[in-house]
Amino acid sequence: MVSLTVRRESWPIRGSFAISRGSRTTAEVVVVELSDEDESGVTVVGRGESVPYDRYDETVDGVIETLQGLRDSVAHGLDRIGLQRALSAGAARTALDCAFWDLEAKRAGHRVWELLGLSKPEPLLTAYTLSLGTAEAMGKAAAENADRPLLKLKLAGPDDLARVEAVRANAPRARLIVDANEAWTLADFVELAPRLQVLGVEMIEQPLPSDGDEALAGLRRPIPVCADESCHDTASLARIEGRYDAVNIKLEKTGGLTEALRLKEAAQAQGYSIMVGCMIGTSLAMAPAVLVAQGAKVVDLDAPLLLARDRPDGLRYDGSLVHPPEPVLWG
Repeated sequence: MVSLTVRRESWPIRGSFAISRGSRTTAEVVVVELSDEDESGVTVVGRGESVPYDRYDETVDGVIETLQGLRDSVAHGLDRIGLQRALSAGAARTALDCAFWDLEAKRAGHRVWELLGLSKPEPLLTAYTLSLGTAEAMGKAAAENADRPLLKLKLAGPDDLARVEAVRANAPRARLIVDANEAWTLADFVELAPRLQVLGVEMIEQPLPSDGDEALAGLRRPIPVCADESCHDTASLARIEGRYDAVNIKLEKTGGLTEALRLKEAAQAQGYSIMVGCMIGTSLAMAPAVLVAQGAKVVDLDAPLLLARDRPDGLRYDGSLVHPPEPVLWG
């Protein structure tokens, strides 16, 4: 019989992390553990982590309450497949889905990528995110990280051109992508996109609010535009058709690894470029995303680098190169 436990954890961020919606100093995460016996009778534990996001009306307490409400169902046979029907996409399903995958791998004595029939995962180059700040502050942060190959800039509308100019001046060799987190207007996009193209920006992530992005349909886009808040799961693809060039797959949005892989396949089939991103969590939340990120055009799995400390068995980062998880962490 599988037993489920769930808990809240708080992980300090180095300094603070700011986007257009506000700033935070800790990463508040939910961890699920599933305990069962393998074929030899040894107790094995599968783990999963997710980061509830208030943008999607989620709270840590609410996610924990939802998961605790499934304890009896899990004990009586609810599995990963049934979970896709039992919960909608979001942080609660993400943590439990990833824990199920980890448990399945430990029961079978194989890695998750083997169970999925995937190739052995390779190390990936991840973007490194510069938190939203003044042009001067972001320029200083860029100088401190000028040797990183790919920088992601959090933007907010006013003064964004000055911010990008400061970063470009202080990190002249770095590739740049930017993320407005829904903070721009259509006028901002029309004005800024050509100027950012001149500065070498390669992608603009979610410039407009998700409930107003129809303005992007048919609009000339000098830089590829990536859907984040506008694309959660496979069902989202019909709504965003013609508005975006890429989709940002995050496990917390898809509801776990299971749907993330479906979304990746469907999006690629429809011609979208793939970005794989993350919320601010520990390596346990990043580990399943490393599998999804194989072959992605843009990888943004840098959250552990933004924390003051990570799990002792966390992912290994060599500069901006992130290595696949070891079994002791996940999968």
